[in-house]
Amino acid sequence: MQVENLLKQVNFIKEIDKLKYIQRKTKLFNSDRCENDAEHSWHLAMMTIVLAEHSDKPIDVLKVAKMVLIHDIVEIDAGDTFIYDTTKNHTNTEEELIAAKRIFGLLPTEQAKEFIAIWEEFEEGITNEAKFAKSMDRFEPLLQNASNNGGTWVEFNVPYQKVYDKKKAIKNGSTAIWNYAENLINESVEKGILKK
Repeated sequence: MQVENLLKQVNFIKEIDKLKYIQRKTKLFNSDRCENDAEHSWHLAMMTIVLAEHSDKPIDVLKVAKMVLIHDIVEIDAGDTFIYDTTKNHTNTEEELIAAKRIFGLLPTEQAKEFIAIWEEFEEGITNEAKFAKSMDRFEPLLQNASNNGGTWVEFNVPYQKVYDKKKAIKNGSTAIWNYAENLINESVEKGILKK
């Protein structure tokens, strides 16, 4: 059983290496290079550990770290939909659920169930952990775009209200981080890198 589990786990580890090839629209801080999903997930995990004290509610930091590390693995099959995409809805959960079952299904049964449950919890966004995880997911690209003179906002002509509406989910997990983010959005308008 242990050897069988190990083989399944190694197979899963090899499969998720594909996450490094999923390119996002957002670029690295002060850079012209787009980040990939693996870099994004790692960054969110570090942000979770560093910023956990700013959660409005008590959270299980390890669970949030698991959430942000696995939340985009489904994009290996489903692809990354740009949050400001005007042709495809960013919430393609049905397509992603099929991907989750296939990819996490490579793991031993109990582990697969755990990963699917954590992924679903993130998608639902109801628990304190999911709210904080989503805060991190919305905060990181905001920091990146601000560091890149508007980044994807300028490149794809994304208006202030659309950015504000997408980013206000940050306040569901952390009022302090939302206050910082809201100020950053307003400063971006003042600098002319986000059009109001």
